[in-house]
Amino acid sequence: MYQRIGNSAFKKDLTNTIKLCEALGNPQNDFKSIHIAGTNGKGSSSHMIASVLQSAGYKVGLYTSPHLKNFTERIRINGQPIEEQGVVDFVARLKPTIDEVQPSFFEMTVAMAFDYFSNEKVDIAVIEVGLGGRLDSTNVITPEISLITNIGFDHMDMLGDTLENIAFEKAGIIKENIPVVIGETQTETAPVFLQISKERKSEITFADQFGLNWNQYELDLFGTYQQKNIKGVLVTLNKLKNLGWKVTEQNIKDGLSQVRSKTGLKGRWQQLSELPLIICDTGHNKEAFDYIIPQIEATPHKQLFMVLGFVNDKKLDELIPKLPKGACFVFCEAKVPRAMKLAQLKALTAPFGLKADYVSDVNEAIQFAKSKANKNDMIYIGGSTFVVAEIEDL
Repeated sequence: MYQRIGNSAFKKDLTNTIKLCEALGNPQNDFKSIHIAGTNGKGSSSHMIASVLQSAGYKVGLYTSPHLKNFTERIRINGQPIEEQGVVDFVARLKPTIDEVQPSFFEMTVAMAFDYFSNEKVDIAVIEVGLGGRLDSTNVITPEISLITNIGFDHMDMLGDTLENIAFEKAGIIKENIPVVIGETQTETAPVFLQISKERKSEITFADQFGLNWNQYELDLFGTYQQKNIKGVLVTLNKLKNLGWKVTEQNIKDGLSQVRSKTGLKGRWQQLSELPLIICDTGHNKEAFDYIIPQIEATPHKQLFMVLGFVNDKKLDELIPKLPKGACFVFCEAKVPRAMKLAQLKALTAPFGLKADYVSDVNEAIQFAKSKANKNDMIYIGGSTFVVAEIEDL
């Protein structure tokens, strides 16, 4: 499972997914879809679009990864996760093919989602890319529209070490004659998207250059970075309307104001307590922290505590200097093989002279911060999806 162990579980090839889908009768061709890639914001954007389409009365499949608490969160219809028995039945039914193909965890999960959405006859499914785009298992669908939220330096060991190379991988979801929306115009990546969309005769729209009044919408997701995501979401919905999907202005307002209740989204600038204020967020790379840190600084508090853990491929030498200087840090280690070990965290953070404690267990680290915090202080928990996933009262 790539999310737990990293590169050795990542398969850069669509062969296995194609074989699994063929064994299932190609379920990915039975429903309409929207395909969403990007370095940051693809999960939030997927949930926002699904919520709006639910508000419009459609039966909406939603495939995202990774999960926080339960595997079934990855595959939902109208916000309801797949039944555990459905997972068991799928694996039993596909066992001979699984034994023969030896798919990765992610490949099997993608096939399961497509099979479920086909059997349940969803009107449309919102499909979030796992990693990259071009060779991601989800890239066997032909969507109504593709959305690429933005490009940043993440998973460079697999996607390339320049923004242009990473953009090329993400641009792999651009399909022949299928419109694509780009959430953010970036000097390095725009030429890549323009070139590929031209080759594939795909109409391209840069959402941040599109004149939509996105300020008028009330979101129940409170991260300031959502103001960036919402542009791509609104333009995607606008293009869907042009394709004949019935989505009213009221549907958009209702959907965006109820994303969490309609889809079950967690861990995006989520408040866990008021006194002291405790916030968790799954943002886990430099670009995410470029938004998170100013938002922390704009939030009223006396002393800031940051409970942070990371996965072992993160370039902390770029991130650590950005962290608020006066914070009290508690570094921890999530219980996944990919987690950066506490000893390594100590070695990497020590040269920066931070006021830091090191507590391996995530919840013990949170309790430690709580024991030090006064009611007017703030505790921020994050650095990795896996740290957030282990929070007991999430």
